[in-house]
Parts: sequence; C-alpha cells; structure tokens
Amino acid sequence: MIAMLTGRVAHRDGQRAIFDVHGVGYEVFSPSRVLDGWAGEEQVVAWVATRVREDAITLYGFADDTERQAFDVLTGVTGVGPKMALAALEAMAVGELVRAVEGDDMVALCKIAGVGKKKAQRLALELKGKLPASFVPVAGTARRTTPDDPLPLALAQLDYGKSEIDRAQMALDEQGLGADQPLQARLQAALRYLSGT
Repeated sequence: MIAMLTGRVAHRDGQRAIFDVHGVGYEVFSPSRVLDGWAGEEQVVAWVATRVREDAITLYGFADDTERQAFDVLTGVTGVGPKMALAALEAMAVGELVRAVEGDDMVALCKIAGVGKKKAQRLALELKGKLPASFVPVAGTARRTTPDDPLPLALAQLDYGKSEIDRAQMALDEQGLGADQPLQARLQAALRYLSGT
C-alpha cells in the first residue's frame, strides 16, 4: 500500500494531479487548497490514502497525516465514500471540521458538497470524538501554556482565543477534568462548553 509520495506536481486538473516521483507519474486526488499549496514547489510530500477496488487503485493525497487520518475516518461513515470525504476536506480544514462535528454545527456541515440536513446529522453523530486533532499551534497563535497539558494547544489550533481557552479550562477543572484526564475526553468537553451545548 502506498502511504506517502515525495516528488513534484507535474500536472494538475482540478482536484486531480500527476505526481512525478523519480520519473514515475502517480495519479493523486487532493483537496484544491492542498494542490494550491503545492503549486510551484520543487519537491513536496503527499500523505496518501490508498483505495483498492476490483477495477482500480486510487490514491488520495494530503498535506499532512492528520488530514489523511480524517479522510480515513470520514470514509468509515455509512454512506460516505472517498468522493464525499474529499469534498468534506475541500469545504473545510480538519480543525474546522472537528469544531463543526463536536459542536453539532449543521449549517457548516451542510456546506459540504452533497450533504443535506440528514447526512449532516449522520456525520455529526458518527464522527463525534473520532476525528484527529492536530496539536501544533498555527503561526502567530502561540499561547502561554503548561507544557504538560496539550489541551490549550489543541484549542488554539481550532482558532479559539486565550480568554476562551482559559474559560474552558476553568470549566473543565470544575467538572473534575484536569490535565491528568484523557485528552480526547477533555477536548470534547471543552468544545461542548465553548459551543454552548
């Protein structure tokens, strides 16, 4: 199974690209914003999800492993194939998708091509707590945090401000969800608190 490609984008047509890896061309499908980021680069790394069918082997490329994991989780939802999973990552970044799912934001989820209200509800239900969260803070959003606690970094990655993060941490402490508790449970609780649910 192909998990990663390192090379350059030799050709692009919408979400379809040809990756040149030492003279071998691989057909890869990626979100447009990912391909936009790779444009003009001499060498890029694509994290790949490989889908094998009876009549085809299809590669889906992403800028990092978090996006690839999100794609894998999305395709595990009933009625969601690779095309819709790609559309979801086309419509929003992983952080935005996590926020929409954990906050039951149907309006945001309905922005995904091919997703109506019923499908949005299914996505929110089946994806809750399953999507990967990247804990690397985006540039310019460094926060003063306790190094042992990755929760503030996760919330900063999801574009929450310092005051919101501080309020969420206080609320979690009151609920007995301190830094010694599992991160996934704390992140879900923080997102529920911040979304007002």
